[in-house]
Amino acid sequence: MAIKLKLDGSVRFFIAVIGLTVIAIVLKELSHIFIPFVIAYFLYFLFSPLNEYLQEKHVPLSLVTLLDILIVGIIVYGLSSIVISSFMRFGEQAPMYFDKLNKIVSDTAVSLKVKATFFRHFSIQKIIARLNYQELAGGIFTSTFSLLGNTMFILFFFVFVVSGQSTIYNAIKNRFVFKRVKPEPKEAKKGSQIEAANTDFDQWVGDKLNIERHENEKKLSDTFKAITEQIQRYIILKIAINLAAGIVVWIFLSILGVEFPFIWGLFVFLFNFIPTIGSAIALALPVIMTLLEFGSITFALVIALILMAIQTLFFNLIEPNLIGKRLNLNPLLILLSVLIWGYIWGIVGMLLSVPLTAIIKIIISNSDSENLKFISDLMSQE
Repeated sequence: MAIKLKLDGSVRFFIAVIGLTVIAIVLKELSHIFIPFVIAYFLYFLFSPLNEYLQEKHVPLSLVTLLDILIVGIIVYGLSSIVISSFMRFGEQAPMYFDKLNKIVSDTAVSLKVKATFFRHFSIQKIIARLNYQELAGGIFTSTFSLLGNTMFILFFFVFVVSGQSTIYNAIKNRFVFKRVKPEPKEAKKGSQIEAANTDFDQWVGDKLNIERHENEKKLSDTFKAITEQIQRYIILKIAINLAAGIVVWIFLSILGVEFPFIWGLFVFLFNFIPTIGSAIALALPVIMTLLEFGSITFALVIALILMAIQTLFFNLIEPNLIGKRLNLNPLLILLSVLIWGYIWGIVGMLLSVPLTAIIKIIISNSDSENLKFISDLMSQE
């Protein structure tokens, strides 16, 4: 005879907290495995409409997968080529900007009556000369090799995710749909006895089981569909908004004569994938560049105000209406998710924080537990 152990609510709460803490530690320690796997699954969701369309046209799954990998490779190669060429152009003019930085720091130190020789005779070249180039080169090589390795790891996972997704879905369906509504042996025996006496009642029991299975299968299908649509909607809208903001910044800085406007527009596009924190980084870099180029604090402040207005328009007004309401996530939750996932997986965790939180909310909202429904309500914007 099975004995059910009833735990106090506070005990269950602390057990849940401990369990979540253990999960977070495991995710952090095994980040080199989980990060490529999660990114590969996001790629699967992103390519899902194209893959389904091609498979409906009877294109072999192997060719579909190769096409997905080819598209990813073209995008990565194009972005890396643009970034590398832009930084090479910046590197050619770096000595001129170093001299301007030295003058700005020295003049500021004199005007503020700072007596420290380091600031009065500031030289960025001397600071750079003290760097250990051997360690720096080794770090760059290690980072590059690690990036290439992670990219290959992601593509490796992606191939298996595309080929094995249907099997995973069927396994989950068999576990949470059919077995959950499978009648107990005693009920089956009782049903067989009733069948001998009343066939209509047995038919009613069978219909009830089929209805319950159909409802559970539809619920599971709707959950997977909602996750796919949410990720696709977030990625597509986020790319569109960031791209539009980057183009506007590029145009404005070109008109105002700021050097390397394309780089700063590209930074707005890339860094704003990181909620809240990325916007600050994308704002600071072109303002520092303006200060170095023109040597005018007033003009740098004007550039800062313009960039703040652009980012406020796109990321505080347009984005919440297009993305925030559709994902239905509490703004405070988004900030906390950025900090938590950033602690677990660093910059990559910040990039993935919003869609990961949206997935967790979708799964929780489909639970029958009142406590999980309460958590889902806390996570919602409305």
